[in-house]
Amino acid sequence: MSKRVARERAARAARERMARQRRRRRTVWGSVAAVSALVLAGVVGWVVVSAQKPADGFPVPATATTDRTGLTVGSGPTKVEIYLDYLCPACRAFEQDAAATIERLVADQRITVVYHPVAILDRYSTNGYSSRSAAGAGCAADAGKLSEYTKALYGNQPAEGGAGHTDDQLIDLAAGAGVPREPFGQCLRDRRYADFVAGVTDAMAARGVNGTPTVFVNGRQLPNPSATTLEAAVQQP
Repeated sequence: MSKRVARERAARAARERMARQRRRRRTVWGSVAAVSALVLAGVVGWVVVSAQKPADGFPVPATATTDRTGLTVGSGPTKVEIYLDYLCPACRAFEQDAAATIERLVADQRITVVYHPVAILDRYSTNGYSSRSAAGAGCAADAGKLSEYTKALYGNQPAEGGAGHTDDQLIDLAAGAGVPREPFGQCLRDRRYADFVAGVTDAMAARGVNGTPTVFVNGRQLPNPSATTLEAAVQQP
């Protein structure tokens, strides 16, 4: 083989090595760019979602407990917890029997009431009344009118097995109880507190509570909730 041919072959081999190296670099940098784009898209997506999502995971009413499982009324030393479903006839009976006692104990600053509005009876209405009315409780609580809202709904409770009140009817009932119509209506129609109600209902099950009304006084469950048993429990040391 002549020296000229050898040099040409060596030069050709060198050019081929350089071409292969350039192709590898393009592949590597292309992969890096693709991964970077995916990472950037993920970060941007996370930022957007985070900006839309409240810090605590979902909106909660202003009077919600720190664990987001109830709504507080009053500031007394004794804690009274009430699990209620607005479609529950037994809850209506308890409300009508005990409401005046609860109001007096709250006014006397003897109790703090924690209402746990749950949705366990949606299957007994054709329009998800339990969930919607419980979400409305959060809207009423924002206006400082939870007790009034509760009294209005139990005073006009729909029958089980049919359609519960529509949103318009709930808004009318709330307004009649002194809840500002427009803010309440917007809150209710937006289903602002639907996730809050779902969380309260889940927490009820996790606590082992399986029916309404269920009442606790300082963590002790009342076996037969009524105005009489409630006041007696509050008076206990």
